[in-house]
Amino acid sequence: MNDNLTNEFFGIGIQNSKTPKNLGVLWRSAQNLGASFIFTIGNRYAKQASDTHNAVKSMPYFHYDTFDDFFNNLPKGARLVGVELTENAESLETFNHPRRCVYLLGAEDHGLSKQAIDKSHFLVKFQSHLSLNVSVAGSIVMYDRGINKPRS
Repeated sequence: MNDNLTNEFFGIGIQNSKTPKNLGVLWRSAQNLGASFIFTIGNRYAKQASDTHNAVKSMPYFHYDTFDDFFNNLPKGARLVGVELTENAESLETFNHPRRCVYLLGAEDHGLSKQAIDKSHFLVKFQSHLSLNVSVAGSIVMYDRGINKPRS
């Protein structure tokens, strides 16, 4: 029997992605690292050669025109985890991932919008002096989630 208090899931997506080819790489990582769903906010997904496993057809994919549309449709009980290199963000290395959450990555050149930062339940960053490619950053976050650490 399912225990709705202990079941875990996560989704991952990008707000206003600048480079569509990064989506395919992120989707492939999401499929391999256990994501329950993928999404975009703003710019739409287009078939990418880098999505060699065709993850966008293998798992639920959602598109939202605006951040408000996305935020109003978060799964019930899910926490929004923004991935952003800011002073207020928690270190990924010591972060306890929520059991049910949605990871949101920002555009490669501008990061998350102010609205997304303000609405995130958590902000995380990892040790990197400069920003990373968005698909690499998302893959690191999902890999860290898979490490046996306490959940919040």
